[in-house]
Amino acid sequence: MSDHLLETPSGKPRARALGIPFAGEPGAWNAITDVSGVEVGYATLSEGDVRTGVTAIHPRGRANPGDPYAAGFHSQNGNGEMTGVSWIEESGTAAGPIAITNTHAVGIAHAGVVAWTAKHHPAVAEAWLLPVAAETWDGYLNDINGGHVTVDVAVQALESAARGPIEEGSVGGGTGMNCYEYKGGSGTASRTIVYGDERHTLGVFVQSNFGARRELIVAGVPVGEALADDNPLEEHFSISAGAGSIIAVVATDAPLLPDQCDALARRVTLGIARTGTTGSHFSGDLFVALSTGNRGAFSPGSATLFGRGYGSYDELRFVPWGHLGPYFEAVVQATEEAVLDSIVANEEMVGFRGHRSPGLPRERVVELLHERGVTLAGPRTD
Repeated sequence: MSDHLLETPSGKPRARALGIPFAGEPGAWNAITDVSGVEVGYATLSEGDVRTGVTAIHPRGRANPGDPYAAGFHSQNGNGEMTGVSWIEESGTAAGPIAITNTHAVGIAHAGVVAWTAKHHPAVAEAWLLPVAAETWDGYLNDINGGHVTVDVAVQALESAARGPIEEGSVGGGTGMNCYEYKGGSGTASRTIVYGDERHTLGVFVQSNFGARRELIVAGVPVGEALADDNPLEEHFSISAGAGSIIAVVATDAPLLPDQCDALARRVTLGIARTGTTGSHFSGDLFVALSTGNRGAFSPGSATLFGRGYGSYDELRFVPWGHLGPYFEAVVQATEEAVLDSIVANEEMVGFRGHRSPGLPRERVVELLHERGVTLAGPRTD
């Protein structure tokens, strides 16, 4: 089994390193960057009372932010923020980078996308921008009101984006997040789908900050109740357990229609449900899905008005609706794995005002799976 499937570039274990079995065939890096052209970058702030950052995703790479892509959106629960979705719902498209950060910095991340685009692609920025910027709340571990995320930090994340295997856990926008009341954050996974004589890739990236400890399910086994000890987050918060949020970005190189991207975004709900959540009222669960197929087909406004001229047409190629089942399955599978990766690739963190978030007891999870008769796959690391 490839090292990229078992550990992150820094050597942190991924969920497969515990032997957790997952269905479906992952891409080479088992990451959203397996999708052709997709680049991911981080800016991580971790010092003193600061535990935060920005994650940047370039769906078409840093060189092509002006080429719109088909996009869809789904809100499982709206206690959160994702900018740009009004235009996605209106046009079925989005363009340029996607940024993810903490709740009180979502406007800064939005401004960072504008600043980066104006610097590197001024013609695109001079036309108009409606960036996608999203958030989850990190105020338990991070001084969220300290203004630590700046436009320069967001630009740093955008500048650092690259293809290849990517870090997971407490990096980028996920630095100060918690999931199932363990240390959570950034996670990713991918699946490949054979369609006719083509092989398509679908990847999911999550910023996980949701779920009550008692809800946690791994490989179909409800392990949360057996892991109820050492839960300082439950002791700290007076509101119901499970509060937080999750942002998910689904990307595929399969050519799809905007409504089909909506359908992919809705399947994220099924993927996170496999990990146990029932969806807290206090959790913002917002999902965007996009297709990088049909390059150049969604003409930007300037090209339509001044390039091709009135009376020209755009054309789309797409997988028929009746053949989307494997793509739906891929979303569910990759989402489940990405969430578990975000917890497994992590350690205990102490942050703002001494607040502590414990790391997942990986060895104990393996023992619980053994006790329930789960056949673990491949080599494991503690």
